[in-house]
Amino acid sequence: MAQNVQIVVGIDVAKQKVDACIRTLSQRNTFPNIAQGHRKMIAWLHKHKVNKAVMEASGGYERDWARVLRLAGIEVRIVDPKRVRSFALSAGRLAKNDTIDAEMIAWFAETFGEAPSQTHNAAHEELVALVKARKRLVDLKIRLQSQDEHAPSGLVQKAHARVLRSLAAEITRLEAAISAKVKATPEFAERADIIESVPGLAETTSAILIAGMPELGQVGDEIAAALTGLAPYDDDSGKRRGERHIKGGRRWVRNAIYMPCLGAATQNNPVLKAFYQRLIAKGKEPKVALVACMRKLIIILNAMIARRQKWDPSRYALN
Repeated sequence: MAQNVQIVVGIDVAKQKVDACIRTLSQRNTFPNIAQGHRKMIAWLHKHKVNKAVMEASGGYERDWARVLRLAGIEVRIVDPKRVRSFALSAGRLAKNDTIDAEMIAWFAETFGEAPSQTHNAAHEELVALVKARKRLVDLKIRLQSQDEHAPSGLVQKAHARVLRSLAAEITRLEAAISAKVKATPEFAERADIIESVPGLAETTSAILIAGMPELGQVGDEIAAALTGLAPYDDDSGKRRGERHIKGGRRWVRNAIYMPCLGAATQNNPVLKAFYQRLIAKGKEPKVALVACMRKLIIILNAMIARRQKWDPSRYALN
């Protein structure tokens, strides 16, 4: 029976070190972010029979620690820092500008212990890295193009042109690598076939969804919408009824499907187009109607991937 007891450690990851807290045992420790620190932490965790580690996503610093912990047989769960901060604020344990510590992460993990741990997936990590690298270069290209409109003629514009050509070439290389990775990974290739069967969604969008929403097909519709930041939240107070609005979620994924969904809802997807037009006819603002279409699209994709079925307009035209 004792083997089923879960002992959780909260880990606050920084560049040079990590702070760890086993809240239920009142144990704390700090370890340097080096190989010796890895070994000492694992020995400490095994000593206290820890079987689950929870840490925030911290710009990539958490990846090495997650790998080390998994190799040591400890489950790893990486959580959204916004969720931990919201939890701390609701518990009255955090001021606006205070930092999250390891104890708070542990408390959050104990309170929401039903959430599953993530298994290590090297192919998925590589795809995420490629997709995010492409996004950064595309963002840089857009900013430079915007600046170029106001740049003086001559050397500045020529310099911008050279950089833009280089960026375009690197983006093309990354897109080729992303495509090759998807095709070489059976799980990704199957998901890509399903996603790209939806009118309006092409290869780039499907790669972003595969990288950014691995939960599709494995969670409920409400969770899928919330993870993408497309779940509507009430803004009511007493008798006042405010407008529902979206918040949170993975903004980079949501932003990536905005334009494809706009095209699908206004031009080339009959199901989303009919849904969009029906909302507009009811007096919804175009942007509100489009967000509703994005939410509907994520819910449809969630069902398609769960069923391992390609696009069937007759199945999704009813709602």
